[in-house]
Formats: sequence, structure tokens, C-alpha cells
Amino acid sequence: MARRNGEVDQFMAELEHPLKAEIQAVRTAILDSDDSITERIKWKAPSFVHSGDDRVTFRLAPKGIFQVILHRGAKVKDAKGFAFEDDSGLVEWLAKDRGVVTLPDAKTVKARKAALVKLVGRWMKATAT
Repeated sequence: MARRNGEVDQFMAELEHPLKAEIQAVRTAILDSDDSITERIKWKAPSFVHSGDDRVTFRLAPKGIFQVILHRGAKVKDAKGFAFEDDSGLVEWLAKDRGVVTLPDAKTVKARKAALVKLVGRWMKATAT
């Protein structure tokens, strides 16, 4: 069962966004994919936590945008020795340990959701050190 957070539930209930249903669907899929993943609000959006650190955070602003940020926590960590093999083709890598998946519309979210959830699971495991 998903480990939902009431603060995130409230955030989602109040969210006004053209992709709200898709954001909710991705949120649920991520939470349902792994019982060790929890959630909270970070940087004014849902964020997913593994091993005590935020690892994946939604970016919902500016209005209308839906991005999924892959990172290794709020504080910059030394990326020396860190490697992540990305075969998904979904991520724009901004650094060795920070990437962005952009989901511009409902059709794209639907087409990429399964691959995104798989990617998030792999990212969580790779960054849980």
C-alpha cells in the first residue's frame, strides 16, 4: 500500500494545474511501485524520499509545466564516483547526478508513465548510499 502523506494529499486537492490528473497518476504510480518510498512537499511540489533523502521532486511551475527532477537530495553532494546508466531516453542530464524529465502534455505522460516509474525506481536504488 502506498505511503501517502496528508500534507501532499492536501496540496494535490488544492492544486490548480492543467495536468493535475496526470500528476496525480504519476504520484500514485511512484508510491505504489515501492513501499520504501515516502513523500512530502519540497520546493512547493510533491517530493519522493528514499533512505531519508529527497531523490525525486516534481516541478509544477511555471504554470502548465510538469517536470520530474532526479537528484540526490537538497544539498549538493560530491558526484565523484557516482554513475547512473540511463537507457530510458527520458532524461535531460543537467549534471552527472541531476536530471530532468519533461512531460508537456497528457498524451506524453500516458505514453511515458511506465518507463518513468521504472526509471524512478532505478534512480532511488542507485542513489541510496
